[in-house]
Amino acid sequence: MRDVLSDPELQDLVRRFVTPDRRYLRLGGGVFRLSPVERSAFVRDLAQAAYDITPAELGILFEGGWRERKTAAWLVAVAHRSEFRELIGRLLLASEGPYAGAAYCVALAKFGTAADAELLSAYLDHYLSRPDLDYDQAVVIGTLLYLDEILGSEYTTRFLAPAGPWDRWLEVRAVAALDPHDCRRAVQQLCAFVDETAEVFASPGLRELIMTER
Repeated sequence: MRDVLSDPELQDLVRRFVTPDRRYLRLGGGVFRLSPVERSAFVRDLAQAAYDITPAELGILFEGGWRERKTAAWLVAVAHRSEFRELIGRLLLASEGPYAGAAYCVALAKFGTAADAELLSAYLDHYLSRPDLDYDQAVVIGTLLYLDEILGSEYTTRFLAPAGPWDRWLEVRAVAALDPHDCRRAVQQLCAFVDETAEVFASPGLRELIMTER
């Protein structure tokens, strides 16, 4: 992992793509607390960042801490850079730090293929057998349900079977019941925000603005 405090190259990328307008904090549920004017500006700036950043720069962000990885995953989702699928899958499974897991899930949800569902399933196979760990199980099951709906698949069936892996994980953890469909709806909201930003990303108007500012 690259340390932003001692890495000038990473520091520059953080300044350009991670911290403007507190981006890394707002990505996720924070976007729904923005006013319409704030949201419009945030969407435009995020779309421009997704357009500006290069694959090599994204790779560097993915080598940083959770702030850099979270932001990189959102930029990948907006630009639909599916070449990062396997890397995101590995980072999700490794769970090396907090706060980035939901961003990885959003990216995989927007790639929207069976390969993405397989990566999410691999995560659940591992982490639903670890009731001592409360990581990203809820958002992952919600994302897999979202993909089942999109793909017409049944990846979640074996996890959500009565007395199956999901129920056992909740029982051992002795936490309040989590409705996987509530998790799916939360992921769906985040994906809708990605779609909103991706529409701006693909618009000729953004290209003209970027060329003007350059």
